[in-house]
Order: sequence, then C-alpha cells, then structure tokens
Amino acid sequence: MSWGSPLFVLAIIAISTVGWMFTTAIRARHGYPVEGEWGGLSHKGDGPDASRKIELLSAENEALTAKVSRLEERISVLERIATDRSGRLSDEIDALR
Repeated sequence: MSWGSPLFVLAIIAISTVGWMFTTAIRARHGYPVEGEWGGLSHKGDGPDASRKIELLSAENEALTAKVSRLEERISVLERIATDRSGRLSDEIDALR
C-alpha cells in the first residue's frame, strides 16, 4: 500500500472514525456532555429518570430536615437539664418518680 493510494486514505478515515467513537463512548460513560448530531450538547442527566430522582432527593431532604429540627429540640432540652443551676428540674424529676 503506497502513501497516495485510495486504500491508505480510507484506512486513515476508518482509524479516525473508530477513534472518535471510542472517545465519545468514554466521555458518555463518565458523564461528560456529548455533542449531538446537530451540534447541541446532551448531558447524562437528561431524561425521564432525572426528574424522578430529583423528586426523591427533595422528599428525602425534607424528611432529613424535619429529623434534624426534632433532634435540635431534644438537644436543647438536654442542655437545659444539664445546665440547671437552681435544682428546680431535678426536684420536678424526683417528684415524678
């Protein structure tokens, strides 16, 4: 095969195409935006599953926020009991026994 033959040109085109496909596959697998057919970018997160995932994460976030606020209230009560200098709370606890 000589440098000026059509087979050499076709081999270069084939190697370039395979390299482009390999690079695109790696970029898509690792979440990088991939250039679409008409020049636009498509991201890995685009699609129907992304909105469902956002809804689930939002619900989990609300539940965790509520749990943290309840724990903060309980900690404030424990701090009040631990720092009671007058002994009023200890008297009330003993009265409940």
